[in-house]
Amino acid sequence: MGLRLEASRLDKTYNGNPVLRECSLSSASGITYAVLGPNGSGKSTLFRVLALLERPDGGSVTYLENGAALADSLELRRRLTLVLPRPGIFNTTVFKNVAYGLKIRGVKAGEQEARVNAILETVGLAPKRAQRALDLSSGETKRLGLARAMVLAPEILFLDEPTANIDPVNAGIIEEIILKMKAGGNTTILLITHDPAQAERLGDRIMFMKNGKLEPGAPGP
Repeated sequence: MGLRLEASRLDKTYNGNPVLRECSLSSASGITYAVLGPNGSGKSTLFRVLALLERPDGGSVTYLENGAALADSLELRRRLTLVLPRPGIFNTTVFKNVAYGLKIRGVKAGEQEARVNAILETVGLAPKRAQRALDLSSGETKRLGLARAMVLAPEILFLDEPTANIDPVNAGIIEEIILKMKAGGNTTILLITHDPAQAERLGDRIMFMKNGKLEPGAPGP
């Protein structure tokens, strides 16, 4: 059945301002969920809470496998990955940036090499494997952030605006990468987008967020 997410009645407040209001979400393995909503609606905060990077003030986030709830642990967190709109890039080569997560997990050098090279081919950055990552364009940097997540083979992947503020060519490449991941069926994907058309293209299910509340279905007229 794979790893499943159950979030129930999540609340989060910053400086007295409610950001999440009783948000509930259930995921099914291998499904892609698109979350639409205006700026400031709470989408990024929701993803940080779901990815166990922040604790909610109310409600619960539970991950289940074979019907059993899993304890929050490093092992569980390594099965999840959140890609931020502006991925933090190390001042080293493209290859070493992608290999970093494998290295800290103790993956052997030969396997690192094979996995990183395969992912760089997938995201179209193989010709730039030896280039300094900080010299990449904004669109290539987005693809590098995605590659760093993909090489870890997460079971649940959170993508916070994966194509925001980049050119149409790179946006199209990233959409194709996401569609290929979907076709593989091994990853549950949750993505934030401002583009209803993109949500339709990529999402199996669409949710809309406004004023900290999460609702099923695309926004109305």
